[in-house]
Amino acid sequence: MIIKEVKAKIIKDSRRKPTIQVIVITDKGRFITSAPSGKSTGEHEIKSYVKTFKSDKTLKDKLKSDIRFINEISIEKLNKLNLKKFEDLKKLEKLVSNKIGGNSLFAFESSILKSLAKENNKELWEWLNPNPKVSKFPRLVGNAIGGGLHSKGVNRLKPDFQEFLFIANGDTFAESVEINNQAYKLAKKLLKARKRNDEGAWETNHNDEEILEIMSEIRTRLRKKHKRINIGLDVAASSFFKNRKYIYKNPRVEMTENSQVHYIEDLIKKYILFYVEDPLDEEDFSGFKELNKGDCLIVGDDLTTTNPKRLKRAIKMKSINSIIVKPNQIGSLLKVKEVIELSKKNNIKTIISHRSGETMDDTIADLAVAWETNFIKISIYGKVREAKLRRLIEIERSI
Repeated sequence: MIIKEVKAKIIKDSRRKPTIQVIVITDKGRFITSAPSGKSTGEHEIKSYVKTFKSDKTLKDKLKSDIRFINEISIEKLNKLNLKKFEDLKKLEKLVSNKIGGNSLFAFESSILKSLAKENNKELWEWLNPNPKVSKFPRLVGNAIGGGLHSKGVNRLKPDFQEFLFIANGDTFAESVEINNQAYKLAKKLLKARKRNDEGAWETNHNDEEILEIMSEIRTRLRKKHKRINIGLDVAASSFFKNRKYIYKNPRVEMTENSQVHYIEDLIKKYILFYVEDPLDEEDFSGFKELNKGDCLIVGDDLTTTNPKRLKRAIKMKSINSIIVKPNQIGSLLKVKEVIELSKKNNIKTIISHRSGETMDDTIADLAVAWETNFIKISIYGKVREAKLRRLIEIERSI
């Protein structure tokens, strides 16, 4: 493959915040990837953009610095890398080492991989994995109701938990999308919701347990219609953990670390929760272990930040049985694949995920299929979310 040009530029994500788009041009065409950005971020995520000039202060300045670096890369040097297979990304990472951040590296590497796939007349997922197991097609986790850092709430009140999730289990991915849509519409009706947050989830002033009661009702209604669906939470507990206490605002309650563990255990039993993400602070590996004893998926996100070192610690501590995989949290697609493979080796479920600030890019859909992740987490509503869903339906039909 001969690269003719590489161009990076600033675009706006779904929250109207600046992010990066990288275009790789070869004789086979233009291959474009744009990076998402997170609002609720783990302390151990790598930086989205790297400060390389003394004058760089703002996010936009840092982004421009990354763009400047990518646009000034020598095409001659790039072609001398002789990129042919996925593992050759090691050569690219050596060339750009510590010069660009996670968002920029993800977008750059993804565009390179898309061009390599096209060079071989393959779709990205197909080039990465010619024979994905149809039975391993990812199950859909959909954000339906919002709270925490992602939401403004109603009349100054909002849930403390960040996301309330529906996990449909249709016979096909397309059917799961439809089941989640039905649950989403029922949620609007029962919540009497009018507004959506930046992920397309319903805004409400209901507290956490009031919402779980409503979700349980929705689950019951759908199951009576023979629609299989589960419910889950992204607690994002680090966002309201201060001075070794969990400080709830709706209603106002303070919980000790031990009380929080027991509270989450009670919620899992009472509402038959299938999935609970980041139920405790991002440093509480031992607390996660206390929760990781039953059938419920205990999911690390802020705890693990798609980082092999953090994942190894979680495995050693038996803290989780499931992990969120966000490619731009770590940047390197080599490390993303390492995290997925390490998880599978240790019987940990993998959930590839969008971010709150999204673009129309659908790369994670191809990665989910190619690397046979157990789940894919995407909000139910919004054109940037639906782009990924459409891509997965398209891949499913082609397989």
